[in-house]
Amino acid sequence: MPKEPSYRIENIVATVNLGVDLNLETLAEKLPAAEYNPEQFPGLILRLQKPKISALIFRTGNMVCTGAKSEDELKKAIKSLIKILNEYGAEIPMNPDIQVQNIVASGNLHAEVDIERSALMLENSMYEPEQFPGLIYRMGDPKVVLLIFSSGKIVCTGAKKDSQVKDAIVKLYDKLKDVGALYEVGEETSEAEEL
Repeated sequence: MPKEPSYRIENIVATVNLGVDLNLETLAEKLPAAEYNPEQFPGLILRLQKPKISALIFRTGNMVCTGAKSEDELKKAIKSLIKILNEYGAEIPMNPDIQVQNIVASGNLHAEVDIERSALMLENSMYEPEQFPGLIYRMGDPKVVLLIFSSGKIVCTGAKKDSQVKDAIVKLYDKLKDVGALYEVGEETSEAEEL
């Protein structure tokens, strides 16, 4: 019995509107871990260790957070960041506007994939093995991009919610199964040996 497809979130990128303007120079002077070099980059960089998140914080009160592995982890990190900034003189309300921009997940179909057959059967797919070993598949619903490798390993980008990643991977698995492009590990080679 083949295993069900699985996935793991690797990174969530979110934008946050803190709702106030910030004095980055003052924060950079007071925050020991902050990196701020306005000649190189207009934002202040702040890294948390637990959870391991990086934040790009701008004078306008906009912030970009990367590194979260779950939506809960993202929310906890933003709360921690606001608490830290407030301890050092910012006056940020605790209810920022958070928008997930991109979720990157790695997955495994637990089956080998016939990439050439998949390229023929999947609309909105691109496969150029001289340039990249995987098939690039743009799914319409949910609107994500999947990188599919013959080993059954996949990468999913573009989702805005965890549920969209799960939905996309299940749909992909079912679609590849329907078009006969999935093989249990070792199945394809045993068929070739029979010929």
